Amino acid sequence: MNFIKHLVSFFNLADRDPRLTPQHLTLYIALFRQWNLNHFKNPITIIRTETMKMAKIGSNSTYVKCINDLHRWNYIKYNPSRNPQLGSHIDMYTFDTGTPADMYTFGQCGVNVLYSSINNTNNKKQEIEQAQNFESQNFNSVDMETLEKKEKSCAKKESNPNHPPLEHVIIYFVEKNYPELEAEKFFNHFESNGWLVGGRSPMKDWKAAARNWMLNIPKYGKQPKPTRLGATHLNPNKSYDEPL
Repeated sequence: MNFIKHLVSFFNLADRDPRLTPQHLTLYIALFRQWNLNHFKNPITIIRTETMKMAKIGSNSTYVKCINDLHRWNYIKYNPSRNPQLGSHIDMYTFDTGTPADMYTFGQCGVNVLYSSINNTNNKKQEIEQAQNFESQNFNSVDMETLEKKEKSCAKKESNPNHPPLEHVIIYFVEKNYPELEAEKFFNHFESNGWLVGGRSPMKDWKAAARNWMLNIPKYGKQPKPTRLGATHLNPNKSYDEPL
């Protein structure tokens, strides 16, 4: 794969594609860099946080939109992972076939019609089948909206590392020699108020909040009720004839 021709062709396409924004371009370059590190072999495995850092994209929603746009417009093939512990897979298409940039067309509904092969495919029959599949691909807008909503939901969970699952809270309390019941009280309290400290500020460090909770356990523990003097506490030997 001639990466110089590839980039020249890509930028020629980008100049003619009014849909692309600076975020799309920086994201594509970040993916290209990772493809280069993988010796231009497909697929590449990407991690959201690393890719966003390389692309200089600070918003999860912007990242999700741009990567789905690049997939929908046939610049890349995006296979997202639903497991936050696993990376997503990307197949990069080649644009170094020597076809002039003006031979690429933008079809109806803004779908880019490309017929590029995937780099790790050496079988000519498989290349033809893949080209036919992409040519006949009909992206359903409702399905893509559902995919983007799921991606945004996943991104929101990843962007809130201070909202721990109950299991992590229990493990932390047990390590500090506190019962699981206190861990559940702590978790239920902050889960119910959206993990806000004092009901206003988002929590920055749940472990620090947990340690404060542990320190306050004795304060809010059961206190012995003061005893009241009843009839049985009267002095039976008191003489009521004497003036006070």
